[in-house]
Amino acid sequence: MDLNLKDKRALVTGASRGLGYAVARGLAHEGCRVAINSRDETKIAASAQKITAETDTQVIGLAGDVAAPDVPEKIIAEAVHAFGGLDILVTNAGGPPAGTFESFDETTWQKAIELSFMSHVRLISAALPHLRQSQAASVLTVTSYSVKQPIPNLVLSNSIRAATVGLTKSLALELGNQGIRFNSILPGWTETERVVELMAFRAKQNGTTVEEEIAKQAKDSPLGRMGKPEELANAAVFLVSLAASYITGVMLTVDGGMYKGTL
Repeated sequence: MDLNLKDKRALVTGASRGLGYAVARGLAHEGCRVAINSRDETKIAASAQKITAETDTQVIGLAGDVAAPDVPEKIIAEAVHAFGGLDILVTNAGGPPAGTFESFDETTWQKAIELSFMSHVRLISAALPHLRQSQAASVLTVTSYSVKQPIPNLVLSNSIRAATVGLTKSLALELGNQGIRFNSILPGWTETERVVELMAFRAKQNGTTVEEEIAKQAKDSPLGRMGKPEELANAAVFLVSLAASYITGVMLTVDGGMYKGTL
């Protein structure tokens, strides 16, 4: 299947590692020109160089913390300047810390809102004028299957990512008549650096090892394992492509069957 992504212009945030990196790599393999972002200038430059060397496609690294109010607009402007426009926006950010409700003060909640909700709002807002000029405009928010099935000890993520899903669906309805598609991908437990960090948190609480916690969590999937970043990336790349031109407002769970609901 031709995804019609060659020479499309994309920005993927939170992409120096993990799911964001995998999505950016997948887009580059399809011929997209890709701008990738993370907070660390050295790491994002190295990640861009690695993808470019592997795919022979233009990939640029843009440093900046998307949780900071002024950074999303700056990153969008830099990507548009580099590529002459923007067709695809993938909004992704690292998750807030693990813990229970009473372990967090209001300051921590506000920081989590900036990272896991307002970053999406600001990136989309800054990108809209450029997406309106595209014939292949698509936005994909990366959230979590926790918006459907809350995950223990992740109350911040469970609560705040649900707002991003509401935003995504609302924009799909509001802006579909302008030719801009909005979808969200809901990852389950996937083998990323962040998941290892969360498993380390559980291991410390339970007096176990990271490996034991990963094995326990993997049992939640009928497939008996966690996902691989490239498996999520394959779904994400399809959703933002013209091959999915009649798909909008979808919240796609990519979790190996860990979500037990029917809706």
